[in-house]
Amino acid sequence: MSIIRITSKRQATLPKALCDEMGVEPGDSLSVERTRVDDQDTWIIRPVESARKPGWLGSLKCYAAGKRHDMDSIRRSIEEGRSSASK
Repeated sequence: MSIIRITSKRQATLPKALCDEMGVEPGDSLSVERTRVDDQDTWIIRPVESARKPGWLGSLKCYAAGKRHDMDSIRRSIEEGRSSASK
């Protein structure tokens, strides 16, 4: 069981183990839904999928595969792109 303490500003800190288990990271959003279970109010906390990882995240990996990522290689690639665009 995890304990969450609420501050005077109504802020909460989630234990790291709970965040790891839920798969949430700083900046993620959580939804809270109230329901009744055995005549008791129960709150369900879930990560909001759309706010967690944008669909474009990692979409350019295929262009970087097999290429060097040191600064000299990056500068050479930029210069090649500039020279081919000016032709």
